[in-house]
Amino acid sequence: MALNLIGKKVHIAVMLFMVIAAVLYIGSSSKNTETPLVNQALVAKFDYLSKNGNSSCSQSFQTSIPAMSDNARLQGSCCSPMSMHRYQEQVEGLKKYKDIPDIPSDPYDIEAGLAKKLLSYYDLQLTPQQQKAYDYAMQNSQEKGPCCCKCWRWYVYGGLGKLLIREKGFTGQQVTEVWNLSDGCGGEGDHVSHNVS
Repeated sequence: MALNLIGKKVHIAVMLFMVIAAVLYIGSSSKNTETPLVNQALVAKFDYLSKNGNSSCSQSFQTSIPAMSDNARLQGSCCSPMSMHRYQEQVEGLKKYKDIPDIPSDPYDIEAGLAKKLLSYYDLQLTPQQQKAYDYAMQNSQEKGPCCCKCWRWYVYGGLGKLLIREKGFTGQQVTEVWNLSDGCGGEGDHVSHNVS
């Protein structure tokens, strides 16, 4: 009777051990195939932004920004559907600049208050040396400017470029990198058109 009881306890212990081992094995092997929790949040945000964008390339949208509440959000892509692969690259790449609050951490989700501030920098004059840095970014960025067309993003990110050069001492190469990571046109490739809608 005592041996039977001990046998049952050993059997239960072995079964529990096997279940725990199986759970640990499945958990460790699924890490290679499943998106980590942090990326799940990014996937959810991508899903929302790619389906619920409120921005457009129109002149009327650009002129509406100053009247927006500072807490309003400019969301979604301008020209092409968003790409998850590219979106993840951009958000990850922009983390390098997380200590500079003037650089939006997500090019597809920008606070209107920040957009207004950056718009105000667009018409500021640069010194000849600063202008060289700005011109370098214009010539070398993927879109040959702050955006693929002269929409609100062109002026917001153009203002950002001037702010970074004037106040943070950014080089043309650094502004180019920020613009490339902040491309809000959607899609994977270049979209150069520079048309005003």
